[in-house]
Amino acid sequence: MKKIDQESIQTLRFLSIDEVQAANSGHPGLPLGTAPLMYTIWDRFMKYNPADPAWFNRDRFILSPGHGSALLYAMLHLAGYGISLDDLKQFRQWGSLTPGHPEYGVTPGVDVSTGPLGHGFAMAVGMAMAESMLSARYNKKGYPVVDHYTFGITSDGDQMEGVASEAASLAGTLGLGKLIFLYDDNKITIEGSTEIAFKEDVGARFASYGWQVLRVSTSENVDELAKAIEAAKKDTKHPSLIIVPTHIGFGSPRQDMASAHGEPLGADNVAATKQAAGWDPGKSFYVPASVKKHFTDKKATCKKAEASWNRLMAGYTKAYPELAAELKDRIDGKVSLDLKDLMTAFDGVDNVATRAASGTLLQKLAAAIPALTGGSADLGPSNKTEMKGQGFFSTEDRKGRNIHFGIREHAMGCIVNGLCLHGGILPFGATFLVFADFLRPAIRMAALMGIGSNFVFTHDSIFVGEDGPTHQPIEQAMSLRLIPNVSVFRPADALETAVAWKAACENRTQPTCLLLTRQGMPVLHDYARVIAKGAPKGAYVLSPCTKKKMKAVLIATGSEVHLALEAQKALAKRRIGVQVVSMPSWDRFEAQSANYKRRVLPKGVPCIALEAGVRTGWARYTGSEDRVLGIDRFGASAPGKTVYKEYGFTVDHVVEMVRKLK
Repeated sequence: MKKIDQESIQTLRFLSIDEVQAANSGHPGLPLGTAPLMYTIWDRFMKYNPADPAWFNRDRFILSPGHGSALLYAMLHLAGYGISLDDLKQFRQWGSLTPGHPEYGVTPGVDVSTGPLGHGFAMAVGMAMAESMLSARYNKKGYPVVDHYTFGITSDGDQMEGVASEAASLAGTLGLGKLIFLYDDNKITIEGSTEIAFKEDVGARFASYGWQVLRVSTSENVDELAKAIEAAKKDTKHPSLIIVPTHIGFGSPRQDMASAHGEPLGADNVAATKQAAGWDPGKSFYVPASVKKHFTDKKATCKKAEASWNRLMAGYTKAYPELAAELKDRIDGKVSLDLKDLMTAFDGVDNVATRAASGTLLQKLAAAIPALTGGSADLGPSNKTEMKGQGFFSTEDRKGRNIHFGIREHAMGCIVNGLCLHGGILPFGATFLVFADFLRPAIRMAALMGIGSNFVFTHDSIFVGEDGPTHQPIEQAMSLRLIPNVSVFRPADALETAVAWKAACENRTQPTCLLLTRQGMPVLHDYARVIAKGAPKGAYVLSPCTKKKMKAVLIATGSEVHLALEAQKALAKRRIGVQVVSMPSWDRFEAQSANYKRRVLPKGVPCIALEAGVRTGWARYTGSEDRVLGIDRFGASAPGKTVYKEYGFTVDHVVEMVRKLK
């Protein structure tokens, strides 16, 4: 190992602990232990250009144990990503580029937000899948325009999380040969030795998943680490896990102690750590001239790598203009959809479940959007998510646009996020709405990152019927609405479903959740123009009533919109006027102007909300939960129509609620 390697590693270590000490907050243990791993990946293997952090053909890097962020920021500083020493000094401070855990969109060079353990690992699987899909679609002889690796560091804590196991299993099944993780095996967690809760042979487990498992003798030999990574790259048929024995808090008085994990070392221990390494303990945030020069010299090579790719793309564009244009559109996230055309898919259709309508729309969307890719957690036939004739992504078919995620909802959500983060893919994942709870953390992370992941949730209410309360969602729709920056659509019919899908495909800054029925719903052809104009705004007057005659506004979502329309007719026979408002998307409605919202929900007119879910939250529109026809208990096993009736979703009940209004 060269002297510059050791100097660079020590620089990473000491910048990291200086960050933590300056903030008096953070995690020094991982940076001290894994600095050689970080350095080896970035110095010997990573293809990147700090002058263009978003360069499409760069290698991706994921620090899955995001609590070690100080190390990543130190690495990005040395690599020239515009993270200054002053930024490092602002670690974990308000408005800084160096937050407590890596945040996508905040820090240049951070490819993914990590923090919830296991998520980064699973998202890396999605990134590797995206590279494989795109390279199979676009690479031609002499033109490897999509050709890069996904590197990462994973930890003991990562590998205790079930989501990492789910994702690792799928990665092995799919043979993702360009996915390489170094395993920081320090055998320490917050509570002590990993043996108190984690005694398994991780290498054997990964081998059983279909991974190539490699081992090195020490974390401190860059040459040995590099040889292992070279061996990993040579195996193109299996993802690779390189197990590296490390020491948490390496070189500090707290080495191999749990206390090194998540609290500053303290000024005396920082000084002692530097002193033991032959580093001037009086210097903080210090980068030796030799290390600075080493990384500055690398910048020219980095620029040449991207320049070479740009020349390759120029030649590719001449040789394969149609493919090049399509790839550029995918990289740019370009989507062009005609709502009227989507809605014509239901001409002549009188009644269809919105899940089936979604399935019909997916066929049109697949033809219009080459980037559209996705699948279901083993519920494809029920979710209606297969894109016909598009193949299934596998070791035999890398061009397949359908994905068998298996019964792995949590990993599916994270992998969808990874596909989206990679770029060039417009992804979706699907399951039953009641199982949204399994992947809720992934939806939250998509919202936090501000990315356009899409999630299809079918079987959206007690209408599931005979399957009973375990499969009947009650609180899920409202709980999804509670997550900031998530767009939730619960369409009333096939036409609103078309609106929802168009909005989802065009939304690049929010994840979108589509909540769809199992049971058939009348197609509201008579309201087609109103739907096309109003549904994109989240809520609109579906069936109006003059304010003079209006006793109430009935607000409804999904299947309950049809109940509202029936109740409106019954009330009209009693000479009671009500206005029916369809509200497929709360968040879209809330984004409208105050004037628009007043037109939809006139001031001074009482509102009653109808939704087959918890009443909590609806009072923002009705003023009281007493004016909500909802469900505040679990469902029951019986035919769907019976359950619906027994829970009070009848015309007579709605009529009575309106009549009781004062």
